[in-house]
Amino acid sequence: MITRRDAAQRLDIPLEMATRHGLPTTLTEAELAEIEHSPPPWLVQSRANRTGKKPVWVDLVCDVCGFAEKARPKKWWPAFTYLSCDSHQPSDLPSPLHGEHRTEMPGIGSRFVGWVDTPVD
Repeated sequence: MITRRDAAQRLDIPLEMATRHGLPTTLTEAELAEIEHSPPPWLVQSRANRTGKKPVWVDLVCDVCGFAEKARPKKWWPAFTYLSCDSHQPSDLPSPLHGEHRTEMPGIGSRFVGWVDTPVD
């Protein structure tokens, strides 16, 4: 069985859209394959409206242990230098380069901390 969230990720649509258009909480592989093979009009419209500028889902991967998940990107997320699980210590990551300052951004995805290295003025 496939969850609605997993189906939304595979269809590359927001979870809210999957819910709004009646995708059940669980689907079989065959049901999802049918949707992919013969997309309903709302899915065709969604794909046609896509500009490609903003991804629907992004892959978050811990630079320390490799744990990965898909998440909806937020507008306020900068380009992260590193991502780590919130259980790792800052010292588990490479040190910032000489002349750079590191900023911590907790609350990325379900369990990540984003790290951004920027030049010091």
